[in-house]
Amino acid sequence: MSGAQAWGFTDGRGTELGAARVPRRVVAYVRAGAALCDLGVTPVAVYGSGHDGEVLDPAKEGGLRSAGVTYLGPGRALDEGLLRELRPDVIVDVTYDGKSPYALDEAVAERAGVPLVALSVGNELTLSAILDRFGALAVSLGAAPDAQAAPGTQAAPGTQAAPETQAGPGTQAAPETQAAPETQGGPDADAAVSAGLRAAEDALREAAAASGLAVLALSGAGPDQVHLARPQAWPELARLAGLGVRLVDPGPGPGANWLTADWGRVAELRPDLVLFDSRAHATVPGEALSGVRFTPWNPETPPSPAAYARFFRDVAEALRS
Repeated sequence: MSGAQAWGFTDGRGTELGAARVPRRVVAYVRAGAALCDLGVTPVAVYGSGHDGEVLDPAKEGGLRSAGVTYLGPGRALDEGLLRELRPDVIVDVTYDGKSPYALDEAVAERAGVPLVALSVGNELTLSAILDRFGALAVSLGAAPDAQAAPGTQAAPGTQAAPETQAGPGTQAAPETQAAPETQGGPDADAAVSAGLRAAEDALREAAAASGLAVLALSGAGPDQVHLARPQAWPELARLAGLGVRLVDPGPGPGANWLTADWGRVAELRPDLVLFDSRAHATVPGEALSGVRFTPWNPETPPSPAAYARFFRDVAEALRS
C-alpha cells in the first residue's frame, strides 16, 4: 500500500486494490454481503446471482434483512443508474475460478469507477482459509481487528486495516438508502465468535463419531433430476469430512462439483441423512426417499464463523436425532 493510500487489499484473483480513504459504502454480492454483515461491516446494498430473482432469497439473507440492507435483484441485470446513486466506495463479490467475479460483470464496476474485490470461495482453499480472507477484508473495512479469524488461522498477507476506523464527517446516505453503521465488536465479542465455531465443530465431531450415519449432500433440480455434491469439491463439505462426518461420494461421471442424476440414484446410494439445497430455486426432496433424515444446506452459506457455526450445529443435531 503506497503512502498516498489509506486502504489496500489483494483479492482472490491476486488483484491489488487501493483507495485514498477507507471504503465506507459497500455494495456486495448477497453471499459476501451477509458474511460482512456478520463480521461487523453492514453493506448499503446487495445483489444476487443468476439463480436469484427480484426478492431476496430467505436462505441467503443471513442478517441482511434485519439490518435493513437494500436488495438490488440479480447482479447480471443490475440497474447501473441505481448503483451510481448508491455511491459505493467498493463492490465485493466472490470468485470460484480465481479469475472472474461470480455474480456481477466486472465491466459494471469499471464503468461506475468503483474497485471490485472478488474473494475466492472455491475448493482450492480450505474453509478456514476462506473464513480468514473474509475476516481480513472486514478488518480492512473497519471491523474489530481480532474478531474474524477462524480458529487456527492468521490474517492473510497483503491486507491491512486502516488506521482510522470511524466514518469521516459529512458522509451521508444516498436517497432511499442507509449509510453503514459504525462497526461493533471488541476482544470479548471476538473471542465469543471464535469459541462459538470451535464449540460447534466439537459438537459435530462428537455427533459424527457417535452416529456413523452416511450423509449425502444434494440440490434438487425438479421431479426428474438431482445434482449430487462431490464432497471434496465443497470446502464446507470437506470440513464436515475432516470432523468425522461420513459423506457419500456420488461416484464417477461428468461434473467437477456435482454429478447430475435422477432421484433413483439417491436411493441407490442409501444415505441415512440428506443435506438438501435450501435455496429458493432448488427442489425440496419428495416422499420417494422414505426413511431418510433431512436437514437444509445452503451451498452459498455466508463465509463467516457465525454462519458456519450455525450450519455445523444443525448438522450435529440432525446426526443425533
